[in-house]
Amino acid sequence: MPVASTWSRERLREALRLYLVTDQPSLKGRTLTDVVQAAVKGGVTCVQLREKHANSRDFYAQAVALMDLLAPLNIPLIINDRLDIALACGAQGVHLGQSDLPVLAARKLLPPGVFIGWSVETPEDVALSATLQLDYLGVSPVFATPTKTDTATPWGLDGLRRVRALTPLPLVAIGGIQLANATQVLQAGADSLAVVSAICSADDPCAAAQQLRKLIDAH
Repeated sequence: MPVASTWSRERLREALRLYLVTDQPSLKGRTLTDVVQAAVKGGVTCVQLREKHANSRDFYAQAVALMDLLAPLNIPLIINDRLDIALACGAQGVHLGQSDLPVLAARKLLPPGVFIGWSVETPEDVALSATLQLDYLGVSPVFATPTKTDTATPWGLDGLRRVRALTPLPLVAIGGIQLANATQVLQAGADSLAVVSAICSADDPCAAAQQLRKLIDAH
């Protein structure tokens, strides 16, 4: 497999264990930094800033605010889609989807210390990932989810097991992940649980993160 970033798979698996994906409409009127701070206190190990509708200036400002919060704690910030924002704020990772900049082009632009994740929606995507300079795969979506409506047909647990059998890369499961199904997702081969509403919409994001982290640590 081509060389990806300088992150080892073992180090990355540890960093990705409880993966928070931000979603402004899910915050219930709270600030992004307040929710992220509470989630990190509860055990979140990395944060992806996902802003589909923000302009570049606002996206950058949010990224810098999260970097200021997360960097002293050695918690990676991952930027969704936007390499320019990732480079400008010094983020540790970038996550790309099927309609984003091609992985090979992204790898040329990013320094070796920045890792790349890629969403896989079909078995063909998983097969192609073996030829790309990737650090982890986002299996998307595992279950149907209201926070992202432009996704492909859900993989389900059987699909997640098939992906696990096809790649040695760390797998981040995303899409409809909740406390009630998290153990099944881990048993099906996920290395990481990526959650949106399970933390962002929780009345107590810290407690929600603690419950998920306890489950992950016990697996």
